[in-house]
Amino acid sequence: NTRYDQIHLVPADPPEACGELNNGVFIQDQIALVERGGCSFLSKTRVIQEHGGRAVIIADNAYDNDSFYIEMIQDSTRRTADIPALFLLGRDGYMIRRSLEQHGLPWAVISIPVNITSIPTYEMMQPPWTFW
Repeated sequence: NTRYDQIHLVPADPPEACGELNNGVFIQDQIALVERGGCSFLSKTRVIQEHGGRAVIIADNAYDNDSFYIEMIQDSTRRTADIPALFLLGRDGYMIRRSLEQHGLPWAVISIPVNITSIPTYEMMQPPWTFW
């Protein structure tokens, strides 16, 4: 159990975070907001980790998704990540990005509890937000 208080939520540039980031320097010691697509969840998490991020929130790339959660499964490699990765509904991710753009802000300041588990949500019989 961890809590990040008054930490920056920095949208990755490019949003999919499948390679080198244009704003990687701003991700160091912060939480990255990443968009689903282009590569595996694990690859995105490792990119953020390599840039010094403390956690990653991966938002669905379907901007109208307000109810369908996607299981973030391990890819077929033996790689691992050492930072937490959370999934966010597409509509929520879109609203965060849009709000930051409208206000001309490079990041949001957030406080978030993180309950880390490696047990898939469907096996725990709990809603995904229980673990945040």
